[in-house]
Amino acid sequence: MKSYIAACCVVGGLFFSAHPAALAEEARPSVTLLPIVSRGSLLMLSFPPSLKSPVFLTHARDQSGRLFIVEQPGTIRILEKGKLLDAPFLDIKERVLLGGEQGLLGLAFHPEYRLNGRFFVNYTRKDDGATVIAEYHRSEQVDLAGREERVLALIPQPYPNHNGGMIAFGPDGYLYIGMGDGGSGGDPQNRAQNKNELLGKLLRIDMNNLIPYGIPTDNPFVRGQERPEVFALGLRNPWRFSFDRDTGDLWLADVGQNKWEEVNVVRKGGNYGWRVMEGFHCFNLPEPCGKENFTSPLLEYDHQGGRCSITGGYVYRGRSVSELAGLYIYGDYCSGEIFAVHTAKGGRIVGEPWLLVKSKARISSFGEDDAGEIYVLDHKGAVYQLGPGSK
Repeated sequence: MKSYIAACCVVGGLFFSAHPAALAEEARPSVTLLPIVSRGSLLMLSFPPSLKSPVFLTHARDQSGRLFIVEQPGTIRILEKGKLLDAPFLDIKERVLLGGEQGLLGLAFHPEYRLNGRFFVNYTRKDDGATVIAEYHRSEQVDLAGREERVLALIPQPYPNHNGGMIAFGPDGYLYIGMGDGGSGGDPQNRAQNKNELLGKLLRIDMNNLIPYGIPTDNPFVRGQERPEVFALGLRNPWRFSFDRDTGDLWLADVGQNKWEEVNVVRKGGNYGWRVMEGFHCFNLPEPCGKENFTSPLLEYDHQGGRCSITGGYVYRGRSVSELAGLYIYGDYCSGEIFAVHTAKGGRIVGEPWLLVKSKARISSFGEDDAGEIYVLDHKGAVYQLGPGSK
């Protein structure tokens, strides 16, 4: 067993612990949130807002500059040149079960979307709350999707919570799907550790093989008796993850149970510990609980100060705030705090996280545009962009 001593700190009453790393204290950038869409108006425009419970934002990989905003009730809206278009890009409210952690939760555009018009969504089905991963296509109108749906995967959900929700294409061209442990509390059926279950996992499938999808030949369990879609396991509720556009590292924030929120860099075949571990700690088991069998997170934080649920973000690769370059940005849904930590090659963190912005937002998600600029979504109806603050 590899031993280490965790580095830790307290920031604003928040206890952090992290893998050891060496660390020089560096100047910390000042940033602010620039309003893009809010309940009152659009930036420099004035008309009533229409965002309803926004939960994700992304771009179409087509260099158009458009931003696509996922609304939890079942619509996708387009923000173009500071204007929120009236007509939804996609409206599937009639198919979506909405409530709590359920709804339209994820969106991913195919790497060749500009040429093939393919995109994918993740939602909970109205009939029974099952997770649906489905494919749609752009219509002949560039700002409007077609209505035809092709269901790729239908994954039963035993409880209404811990649905995961994130889907994203990796730099390898495969589609990654974050699945929660099935809900309730404490993973009562231990699904996250069961390799024959898709729940509590990060999945990886090939969308260029259409019956209904292919399995990458190098997936870790492709030659065994386990589910070949599984890329990594031991996850509780991987609500948001992202790929560093410079290094390809996969940064995943796993929502904790009662005490600890965590950030992982996910590797193929990795087991991240749930329900044996919560953060660096044994969960409902005496120490040492076999910690050596699992991959520990890079960092964790507790629930002091009104924090409750981590929202994973992105490694900043934009240009608007040069001081943020290479920092992993993430936040907490309840407290509205946005944190930053330095990253290094090999998916490591350098130094201790710190409080970057204290907002009043219910941070449901972060998003990234074509240029690598980072956006913050407020579940109450607003979207902000991280921008330079006062010195």
